[in-house]
Amino acid sequence: MVEKVPVAPNRVRTTPAGFGWVDHRFVREGHLRNCSTDGLALYLVLATVADQQGISFYGDALLCAMMNWPRPRLEAARKNLQRADLVAWDPPLYQVLELPQEGGEQS
Repeated sequence: MVEKVPVAPNRVRTTPAGFGWVDHRFVREGHLRNCSTDGLALYLVLATVADQQGISFYGDALLCAMMNWPRPRLEAARKNLQRADLVAWDPPLYQVLELPQEGGEQS
């Protein structure tokens, strides 16, 4: 078995006050496969800026500016995440949702 030791011990992550998180099941249960590359980028931003309930007040104009995306690209990424049942959107609010049950496959 490989011993786990930090590669960069002076840069070990700690949990800051404004910590955003992504559930490990996102990868383990295959939800990752349901996302486009842009959808994954948007999910990362939303998961990072969301509060404890998964809610983000970051509006589309700010998200487009942050990601250097035109509005249609943001809309396509958002639709991808909605189809994957990973985010809900009621302008201007986004909500990163509790992950669907194992498998993550959408029909």
